[in-house]
Amino acid sequence: MSMKTQLLTVTQQRLAYLGYYRLVVDGQEGPGTSNAVIEFKRNHGLAPRDKIGPLTMTAIFSPDAKPAPKPKPQPGEPLWAAEARNLLGTREVRGKGNNPIIMDWAEELDQWYPGDDVPWCGLFVAHCMSIGAPDEAQEFNRLGARAWRAFGQEVNPCAWCIGVFWRTHKTKSGNGHVAFIIGEGPDYYVILGGNQSDNVTIAKIAKNRLLECRGPSGWSGPELERMTVAGAMSRNEA
Repeated sequence: MSMKTQLLTVTQQRLAYLGYYRLVVDGQEGPGTSNAVIEFKRNHGLAPRDKIGPLTMTAIFSPDAKPAPKPKPQPGEPLWAAEARNLLGTREVRGKGNNPIIMDWAEELDQWYPGDDVPWCGLFVAHCMSIGAPDEAQEFNRLGARAWRAFGQEVNPCAWCIGVFWRTHKTKSGNGHVAFIIGEGPDYYVILGGNQSDNVTIAKIAKNRLLECRGPSGWSGPELERMTVAGAMSRNEA
């Protein structure tokens, strides 16, 4: 590994720890690194360019470096919506290694989690809900997608509810997927979730795969908006 790659790797790790970098730590230049550096510099009063000079490096590794500001939900949205949207693009590490952001979710939740090659759709929802609805108990296997049918209360499909879906087979398999429903089309729901093609994305999933919708006790979300999402239905959530 070259010195440049090593330096960029530790910089990405530091920016990931602070919440600016959300992709795989790979020591490679790219738009993910550039955007993280620009966002960090803007939040620290530096010229918002992607150049990493001595002044920027000093600020990044300073003990006084400020974490990325938490986004605010849009009017009418629940608190967990902003966190979920902010994490779009977070991707697991292929092969050896783990994305520190995903591993931090488990640590903060005191949740056993050996590595990001283990399905993490439930972990993603657990993290977002711990921020948006911290008083709602998560006393079930949060890593099991179908186990989210025990969270809070059942609600009708609505914006930013938790959708629990079957995977592999509706009744002959315990496999599932859990994500936030944010819209709908004629025969699909638009979902924002983790571990969709190995990262946090917006996708569409067939309506006939829905098992149940859940939300915090006493909560009811706004009506679903009609959305058009190009491409095939999601079939890769493991």
